[in-house]
Amino acid sequence: MAETSDLLIFWAVVMARFLIPLTIPRYPLPGVLASLILDMVDQTIFQLFTNLPLEGYQGYDKALDIYYLSITYLSTLRNWSNLYAFKLDRFLFYYRLVGVAIFEMVHLRYLLLIFPNTFEYFFIFYEAVRLKWDPKVLTKRKLIAAAALIWVFVKIPQEYWIHVAQLDTTDWIKANPSNALILVAYAAFLLGLAWWLLRDLPPARKGLKFEALPVAAAPVVPPIPKTVKEQRERLINKQVIEKIVLISLLTIIFAQILPGVRANNIQISIAVAFIIIVNTALSHWLARRGRHWSSIVREFIVMSLVNTGLILLLNFLSPRYEGSINLENTLFFVLLLTLIVTLYDRYWQLHANNNANSHSVGEGKKE
Repeated sequence: MAETSDLLIFWAVVMARFLIPLTIPRYPLPGVLASLILDMVDQTIFQLFTNLPLEGYQGYDKALDIYYLSITYLSTLRNWSNLYAFKLDRFLFYYRLVGVAIFEMVHLRYLLLIFPNTFEYFFIFYEAVRLKWDPKVLTKRKLIAAAALIWVFVKIPQEYWIHVAQLDTTDWIKANPSNALILVAYAAFLLGLAWWLLRDLPPARKGLKFEALPVAAAPVVPPIPKTVKEQRERLINKQVIEKIVLISLLTIIFAQILPGVRANNIQISIAVAFIIIVNTALSHWLARRGRHWSSIVREFIVMSLVNTGLILLLNFLSPRYEGSINLENTLFFVLLLTLIVTLYDRYWQLHANNNANSHSVGEGKKE
């Protein structure tokens, strides 16, 4: 039996991995760096300070990785004023997500070279620039160049080192301490690339801007459809389709990672689409009655109860159709997915407003 101190350390790390990513929307760069560092050292902490077996943690570790990357993507909906950078980062996010989903199904490590996690480091690049400049100074050419340089010189070598060659940097340096000089030289090379990319930006502002703008506490009120046709169009729109794609990919990845999931990918996608549409229909039903989500916390609590009820109903009906689910694992990632959907709904409205304002400003300048 595990000792109490071991369990306290374990749950402290797990809760930190769950809570720290929630700081990313408000403090993007510190939040994502803290999440990245904790992801790198969590198992080292367990090995040094506990005697816990870690075999069962591997699946949850990967699930929490995808969770914090999803929160990182959602923060771009909330914060990013450079719309081209947002579109590019969104592509990089979904490209990586598709790659991880395929990898978890076929387990071919070289696929991670084809689908590198350029998204995360591009996000760090953008937020590092935002510390000293308005990100709108980043032109399309600079953004594409930054993504390409990160892809080729950072992520492909890293993905090869970790996932294909499966080498450990610490062991590599211990075997030959002079190898550390190679890493220092390569880091200097990367800094040189960053200087070359940003050398002609306008003068930087004073101070460092770590905090993103606060979100107004005004409630989110979805548009109220007036006709049956409008109701159908509102219920199935681009936003809902993206949510279905996002949550389906996440659920497929979680299902491959976590033990005890017996549904196939088609069944998972159908179940996800059903839950998303039920959640959307509930929001519209409330809106037609003049009600709305007064806070993101209330929306998360209500939707968690709704989705938990759907899962319990599925668990009750499954044996009648010769099926079964692992209730504990299913509830774990359903709560994660509910949080992601809740943040998506709130931040998408902010992104849409920012997009509309940008177009209005552009039209004003033309006039």
